[in-house]
Amino acid sequence: MNPSDYQVRRATLDDIAALKALWQTMRYAEGELEKRLTEFQVVEGPGKKVVGALGFQMAERQGQIHSETFADFAIADAMRPLFWSRVQSLAANHGIFRLWTQERAPFWTQTGFQPATDKVISKIPAVWADASANWLTLQLKDEEAIASLEKEFAMFMESEKQRTAQAIDQAKTLKTIVTIFAFLVALAVFAAAGYVWFVRKSGGSPEP
Repeated sequence: MNPSDYQVRRATLDDIAALKALWQTMRYAEGELEKRLTEFQVVEGPGKKVVGALGFQMAERQGQIHSETFADFAIADAMRPLFWSRVQSLAANHGIFRLWTQERAPFWTQTGFQPATDKVISKIPAVWADASANWLTLQLKDEEAIASLEKEFAMFMESEKQRTAQAIDQAKTLKTIVTIFAFLVALAVFAAAGYVWFVRKSGGSPEP
């Protein structure tokens, strides 16, 4: 088997029949998984046949690898690196800083997944909190450092927003002052012109 003959891509509606057949072999709740089709990546072999699938759900900037299945588990060891590469790409594109899985194939611990401690398990998104235990997890980025940077950035943006608002207010005030001054100058010019016209009309000359 040549891994270069296989490729991983996002599942589409055209893959439903193949996915259902795979899910049935693992006794997964196919009806529930079908509703979550967009979470799935499939591995396509020669003849564009779907020979494996893996779910990747994202929540709160964390990702869960789930529902792994293969038409023939003899190819699993060769296909998992392809799935793993895809998961890493998705995680990077979506800013994921921690991964979770309940898959138990040795491959996942070999890539760095470790049993979640009580401290770490408290960070799991609420949408997965009611799932069964025995989570493995892998930290991709320092979430605390990222949260701190994001907080500082938010504070900076708020400060800049306030400074911009103040600058706009000052500009509006200056514009108002300039407008009033221009109006007064125009009024003075108009009054002077009227005065000159009136004096000449009455046959006199303007006083020096």
